[in-house]
Amino acid sequence: MSNTQPAITFEEIRALVRNLPGPDLDAGTAALQRERQLTKPAGALGRLEEIAQWMATWQGQHPAEVRRPRVAVFAGNHGVAARGVSAYPAAVTAQMVQNFQSGGAAVNQLCEVADADLRVYELDLETPTADFTEGPAMGEEDCCQAMAYGMMAVETGVQLLALGEMGIGNSTAAAALCHALFGGEAKDWTGRGTGVDDEGLARKIAAVEAGLAANPQAKDDPFEALRCFGGYELAAIAGAILAARMARVPVLLDGYACTAAAAVLFKADRRALDHCMVAHRSVEPGHDHLLAAIGKEPLLDLGMRLGEGSGAALAINIVKSACACHAGMATFADAGVSTRGV
Repeated sequence: MSNTQPAITFEEIRALVRNLPGPDLDAGTAALQRERQLTKPAGALGRLEEIAQWMATWQGQHPAEVRRPRVAVFAGNHGVAARGVSAYPAAVTAQMVQNFQSGGAAVNQLCEVADADLRVYELDLETPTADFTEGPAMGEEDCCQAMAYGMMAVETGVQLLALGEMGIGNSTAAAALCHALFGGEAKDWTGRGTGVDDEGLARKIAAVEAGLAANPQAKDDPFEALRCFGGYELAAIAGAILAARMARVPVLLDGYACTAAAAVLFKADRRALDHCMVAHRSVEPGHDHLLAAIGKEPLLDLGMRLGEGSGAALAINIVKSACACHAGMATFADAGVSTRGV
C-alpha cells in the first residue's frame, strides 16, 4: 500500500463503531404487520419472512427493494503464503482477478443469474502483506488505507451488498484472525482451504500457532488482530461492512475468510453485524466455530468452499425472492380469503 496519509485512523474507526446507526424500527414493524396479513399461514415461508423484515429494517424503507444488488470481491496477497500453506502459488490471485474481469469465474455466472453488478477491487497484488509468523502483517496506516478503500464499494444506489474475497493464503489468515479474536486451539480454526494435503494442513496449523506467538498484542484488540493477521482484502471487507451500515445497505457475507473479516467488527461491538447475514456455511471447519461465536445462521449449506463471493452472489436470489413474496403477495383482505383457522 502507498505511504500517503491514511484517509482514516483506528481511532476514527473505533469512533464509527461506537456511533453505528441502529435499525429502523418503523420500517421493520411495517414489514411485520404486512407479513401477518399475507395469504399464507403464519410462518409458512420460514426464513423468507425473516429476510424481508431484515431488509426493510436495515434499508430503512418498506417494502425493501433489491433492484440494484452489488457483489464486491476484494483481492489481496499474503506473505504467509510463502510458507506453503496453500495448494496454489500466490500468483494465482492475480490470475483469478483476470479471470473475473474476463467473465470466466463462477462468481461471474452467479452474478449474471442474479442480475447483480460485479465489482472486483485489487489491493496492491504485487506487494503482499508481511509474513505474520514473524510480526504484524500490516502497519496501522496500511490497514487503515485498505479499510478506507473497501468503504468506496458502497456507492449511492446500491440496495444490497454481497461481499467476497480472493487471496491465496487467506484461509490461513482467517484462521489466525479467529484464533486471536475467539481463542481456542489453532487446529480448531484451520482447515484444508484450497485442498492442501496432511503435510500442508500441518504447515497451516504451525503458521497460525507461530503467528499468535509472534503477535501477542493481537489478543487484546480486534483492530490489532486485523492488522497483525488480516490481508489487505480482509481489511477492505471490514471497511465495506462499516460503510454499508452508515449508508443503510444490508450486507451478505460469503464464506470463512469474509466472515472472519466481519468478526473483527463483532468483537468491537456485538451489534456491528446486525445489518449482515451470512450467505452460506463453508466446509472449512473453522467457519462452523465462527458462526457459533458471532451468532449467525447461514442461509445456505451447499458444501461450498470456493470463496470469490460465490455463496453471497448465490444468496442474492433468495433475498430477491423474499422481498418479492413480501411485496407482491395479496393480503387476505385483497384476495377475499378467509382468515379462519389461519
